[in-house]
Amino acid sequence: MDAGTIVGLLADPTRLKVVAALALGADTIEDVARAAGLPLKDVALAARRLARGGLVRRDGHRLELLADEFQAAARAAAEAVPPPERLSDDPAEAAVLGAFVRDGRLTSIPAQRSKRLVVLDHLVRVFEPGVRYPEREVNALLAAWHPDVAALRRYLVDEGLLTREAGVYWRSGGTFDV
Repeated sequence: MDAGTIVGLLADPTRLKVVAALALGADTIEDVARAAGLPLKDVALAARRLARGGLVRRDGHRLELLADEFQAAARAAAEAVPPPERLSDDPAEAAVLGAFVRDGRLTSIPAQRSKRLVVLDHLVRVFEPGVRYPEREVNALLAAWHPDVAALRRYLVDEGLLTREAGVYWRSGGTFDV
């Protein structure tokens, strides 16, 4: 059973209450009805649907939650997720970038200079060498990474990765891909 099927089964509030009651130790239709505050008829219908879906085993009035199905679906879903994109071939840089970059955005600007330099070196690669950028364009490119564009711009200039003159910026440092 896959995680999507489980979510679909638990999307119904009555079935969710039945599963919760079973997880808390109820083991008969009557016990589940009492614990969940539901009519017997609703519990019986929900239990039938959960049994058809493979989450519950029914034996007359006795019910058993098949908790292993949750674990198996969670494992399968985790295995299906592609590994995160490596942001650097250098393990130390990859660790720093992994801590501060999520889904192509900075979660925060590192306070520690050595880590900030790794992040800034990664970030400056959005600027093409030899191209001059007006401040508005620099802000737009940096805003895709983090909302505090002024701080990023200042750090990039202070660390010599960008140079500024008369409101125009250009890349003047950082690692270049060859």
